[in-house]
Amino acid sequence: MGLKPLQDWALIEPSEAKGKTTGGLFIPDTAKEKPVEGKVLAVGKGRWETPEKKSGSKPKRKDAKEEKVFNSTVLKPGDQVLYEKYGTTEIDLDGKELVLVRESDVLGLVG
Repeated sequence: MGLKPLQDWALIEPSEAKGKTTGGLFIPDTAKEKPVEGKVLAVGKGRWETPEKKSGSKPKRKDAKEEKVFNSTVLKPGDQVLYEKYGTTEIDLDGKELVLVRESDVLGLVG
């Protein structure tokens, strides 16, 4: 694979949208939403954040030295995840349609 995500980005291979509902109704291709489930192929190491950004408290003075905290990513290659479909960057890599997603846009692990 030719792409290694940086910071808290994850490279995800989307799963196909299901063509049938759990109740047995078939969904035409034109009505299927983009898939929001996928498999993590690669993930960045994490990102540095200021505690204010993380906790939502008021920012310090401009001249005050900001302490930063490194937040490691939780995701691992092979994880099956649900993610926000609107916060993705779609790419074509080696003939596969993949998406880059920030870890904060991942809703949870599946299974």
